Amino acid sequence: MADSTGRSGSRIRVLLVDDHQVVRRGLRTFLEVQEDIEVVGEASDGDEGIARAEELRPDVILMDVKMPGTDGIEALRRLRELANPARVLVVTSFTEQRTVVPALRAGAAGYVYKDIDPDALAGAIRSVHAGHVLLQPEVAQALLSQDGQGSTAGRPGSLTDREREVLGLIADGRSNREIARALVLSEKTVKTHVSNILMKLDLSDRTQAALWAVRHGIAE
Repeated sequence: MADSTGRSGSRIRVLLVDDHQVVRRGLRTFLEVQEDIEVVGEASDGDEGIARAEELRPDVILMDVKMPGTDGIEALRRLRELANPARVLVVTSFTEQRTVVPALRAGAAGYVYKDIDPDALAGAIRSVHAGHVLLQPEVAQALLSQDGQGSTAGRPGSLTDREREVLGLIADGRSNREIARALVLSEKTVKTHVSNILMKLDLSDRTQAALWAVRHGIAE
């Protein structure tokens, strides 16, 4: 049953942003059979996606990268400027490093390819909705091979041993609650550690922290 804001219980509200109608139709057909996921709208380009995201306030946005007009990366930047709370999962056929890195730096919570198994896609939606950072193995490898990007961030030696532990768990896709449980800490303490990590490394969010950890060998 929907509440006064139009939200349906605890279902994950998803917005589809892709310029190919057949792709949107396929995604909708699959996602509509998931009991905990509700497709609340669609958009065919970045500008429409931003407008629909502001109107519908979805929990998760499935965003393509290459679209006419405003592309997915620019849409991500503008959503961030608007402080829209939706978590964005990039779903694209583009595997080039020059596409992956800007998308994640613009604020994507995850990056998967369109050939992902449907059940794995549903799992990815649930994962980013829960606050995790999600990258397919091929994406992580592309990031590892990048040549010196992000080199202005801090160095591993600036972190305490506990902060390194927390950072490793962030890179493993753990939420603050899961990190607190694993390290026997309070969630408030974990939040403080995360804030300190971002400040010391001059990073803006957990996604960038996870990528930094992979590049510097803190995460496997």
